[in-house]
Amino acid sequence: MPSPGLITRRRVLWLISVALGLPILLTAIAAYYFWRHSPINREWVVRTLEKHYQCDVALKSFSASFYPTVNLSGEGLVLRRRERPDLPPIATVEKFSASGLWPELLRQPRHFGRIRLDGLVIVVPPRSKRSETKKQEKTAVAAAFILDEILADDATLSILSSDPAKPPHEFLIHKLRMQSVGANQPMSFQVALTNPVPVGEIQSRGKFGPWNTDEPSLTPVSGSYTFSNADLSTIHGLGGRLSSRGAYEGVLGEIRVRGETDTPDFDLGISGNKVPLKTQFSAVVDGVSGDTILDPVNAQLQGSKIVARGRVTSVPEGKGRYILLDVTVGPARLEDLLRLAVKSSTPSITGALNVQTKFDLHPGEETVVKRLKLDGSFTLRSAHFTDPDTEAKINSLSRHGQGKPRDQTVQNTVFDLQGRFALAKSEANFSSLSFSLPGAALQLQGGFGLATQALDFHGTLRLQAKVSQLTTGIKSLLLKPVDRLFARDGAGTVVPLEINGTREHPSFHVEFGKVLKRQD
Repeated sequence: MPSPGLITRRRVLWLISVALGLPILLTAIAAYYFWRHSPINREWVVRTLEKHYQCDVALKSFSASFYPTVNLSGEGLVLRRRERPDLPPIATVEKFSASGLWPELLRQPRHFGRIRLDGLVIVVPPRSKRSETKKQEKTAVAAAFILDEILADDATLSILSSDPAKPPHEFLIHKLRMQSVGANQPMSFQVALTNPVPVGEIQSRGKFGPWNTDEPSLTPVSGSYTFSNADLSTIHGLGGRLSSRGAYEGVLGEIRVRGETDTPDFDLGISGNKVPLKTQFSAVVDGVSGDTILDPVNAQLQGSKIVARGRVTSVPEGKGRYILLDVTVGPARLEDLLRLAVKSSTPSITGALNVQTKFDLHPGEETVVKRLKLDGSFTLRSAHFTDPDTEAKINSLSRHGQGKPRDQTVQNTVFDLQGRFALAKSEANFSSLSFSLPGAALQLQGGFGLATQALDFHGTLRLQAKVSQLTTGIKSLLLKPVDRLFARDGAGTVVPLEINGTREHPSFHVEFGKVLKRQD
């Protein structure tokens, strides 16, 4: 008969063998169950993805191991839309790997802890005509799997244009993290990518999905973003470094964005001067086409306020976008705008400015000033010239116009300026331009070259005083016969003028031929 000590040792060894063998046995039973009833193999992956995303799936190779944990890997994964085989695949993956624990795989749907995607390319097709006329109800597909986390670095997002001749908009995604993928509910994401134009880095986090397989442009999206160190010089004719932050929500085809921008060194590439520019904006963005409705953009350019409403739309042919805006400037300071447009560190004129204009900027390789079109009106109040010589001439004009040529108390003369203008191909044309100051008023028509700074104006100068009152002494007496020659409509003096030269060196000429013709 065995001794009690020997029985005890045998029992302990038996318990140890059971303890060691039970996990192996359970693992073997679980592995047999999955392999017999729902094996995780290449066919299962293809069938599950086709059902979940309602598309055709191709998988070049697949392998799996089930002990001690579940590990899957594959190459050449392609998801393609069934109804549009002519379009590029929805997504392609060069390599993938996934891991999971047996307890997680016993759940329904199956849970995989983490999946890594290498060489991921996502393609968003243009919005179909069907989606624009009718949003069809979709029946939710029961989730067969949930990916707790997806890691995809150096991926590419490609957004196709509705015009087959136009290249797609491509975004290089440096880092992409997604959680709870495949649960038929919004997934969380964190992404870092490079914006193509203007070139800059975008960081964003939010919610995305569930993916609308029939019409990707109707896929919900929401979140917040930061856009840092954007190089505006990648937009031909602009300059400066822009940063922005904001929030967005909607669907891919119609995203409502609210945010703000800060560009401390903004310039138009005309004057070389840099001006701080800040904006607050509300916009609706078509994430597929990139078209944007701005309503409104409130900008602060130093001490000047600018409000813009309008559209940024894609061009039917070629690259680039049209910018069509209604712009209101004011209350504003003329000197703030002149710093962008005039090649001078000190603005030549200061004053209170208000502008209403149509803003039309078409794409192209030329500078902004050559591509920009404006059509509007403006008023400038209480303005004065900063150059002492020019200011002295204005003071003299006011004294003579009032018939007080020697009154030195007439100093620091301010003037008003208003008119209608049109800008095209860097040439500003004025259909009416009115310049007034105490004792004098000038009515002009003509143009000014922003690039050449050349002046070409014709008009009339009206003075309160008669010609003989513009001077004193014997000269005044000698000029009295001339008073009648320049008098018109009861005014003291009316002088037809021609102004040419440049902004820095203007040249004024009396058009005597018009004076004589008027008298005839």
